[in-house]
Amino acid sequence: MAKMYFYYSSMNAGKSTALLQSSYNYKERGMNTLILAPSLDDRYGAGKVTSRIGINAEATIFQKDDDLFTLIENANKQQKLHCVMVDEAQFLTRDQVFALGEVTDRLGIPVLAYGLRTDFQGEPFEGSKYLLAWADNLNELKAICYCGSKATMVIRLDSDGKVVTEGSQVEIGGNDRYVSMCRKHFKQEFCN
Repeated sequence: MAKMYFYYSSMNAGKSTALLQSSYNYKERGMNTLILAPSLDDRYGAGKVTSRIGINAEATIFQKDDDLFTLIENANKQQKLHCVMVDEAQFLTRDQVFALGEVTDRLGIPVLAYGLRTDFQGEPFEGSKYLLAWADNLNELKAICYCGSKATMVIRLDSDGKVVTEGSQVEIGGNDRYVSMCRKHFKQEFCN
C-alpha cells in the first residue's frame, strides 16, 4: 500500500539532499520518479531542486492553484511513476496536500514531501500543517543550533543581520537570510 511521507525540519537539515538521494535510489533500480517544486522558489533556477552540497535534479514546477492530482495522473499515464517527491512542501495548499493523499490512495503511488515545519515567527506553514495532520509517516530531519542542540526553529535576518519579527510569511532566501536555532535561542532572539 502506498503511503504519504512528510520529512520536516528547520533549515539546513538536508531535506533537498535527502529528496535527491531518494530519487537517485529509485532511478538506480530502473524506477521512475516525479520531482515537484514550487514555482516561487527559483533561487537556483526554475524547475530545479538543488542541495546546498551541490547536487541537483530537474523538477516539474507547480503553482499554488495547480491541481496536483491531475498533474501527477497525467505524468503517470505518460510514464509509470514509482514515487512522487515534493521539495519545499511547506508551500503546498490544503487542497494540494489533499490531492497528494489522493495520489497515494487512488493511484497507489508513494509521495515523499520535504519541507519546513514552521516559519520565522514560529507559525506553521499551510502545507506543513496539513502534511503533519494527514501524512501516513512523519520523519524529522535534524539540524543543529549554534549551541549544539537540535534546531527546530528558524529566524529571519534583514540585510544588516538583525532579526526580523514581522512581515510576509514567505520570503525566499538561504543562509544569508535564515538561521536555524533551538527553541531556547529562537525565543531569546525573536522575543528581544
